[in-house]
Amino acid sequence: MLYLLFFAVGILLTVTGLLPEVLKDERISKGILYLLLFLVGLQIGSGKNILRVLGRYGAKIMLLPLATTLGTFAGVSLISLLLPDRSLTDCLSVGAGFAYYSLSSILITSFRGAELGTVALLANILREFTVLLLAPWMVRYFGPLAPISAGGATTMDTTLPFISRYSGEEYVVIALFHGMVIDFTVPLWVSFFLSL
Repeated sequence: MLYLLFFAVGILLTVTGLLPEVLKDERISKGILYLLLFLVGLQIGSGKNILRVLGRYGAKIMLLPLATTLGTFAGVSLISLLLPDRSLTDCLSVGAGFAYYSLSSILITSFRGAELGTVALLANILREFTVLLLAPWMVRYFGPLAPISAGGATTMDTTLPFISRYSGEEYVVIALFHGMVIDFTVPLWVSFFLSL
């Protein structure tokens, strides 16, 4: 819950204008993210189980990104039935963001306007925060792969420490692979649904 507190303090400092301008520089956020990825890389590199994990799963490792994609599209299709003002393709383009909110919301805004772009931003942030808040519960009731699938594209960066902590270090390689595959597909799927 400490991370949620820091998030709330960040919002509060920004909204009240108390955050120093130097901290609003996007390069600082990217630098911290790169440092986090470097530290995760050190953790993975020092682990002796990486090759064993990859060998154990083999080609089956592709099933998780596939399940994430199909599950997301099925869920979004059901939700679209409750949103008569939005087309199925609009809803699928939002879901195809897979929590990669910075890219998907920009693409959607440029093709369909700020309203749907904002919906995409909020929906994808909510997907990421669901994993950050509920990872222990997901692992307990649905197994160690649940937060990886729920995390979408974020499993190779922001949600990775939580996956490592609650699913176990042996799932870090799977989470990284899953995140890279999903991350790669986001612009393809979003563009595809927006073109329909």
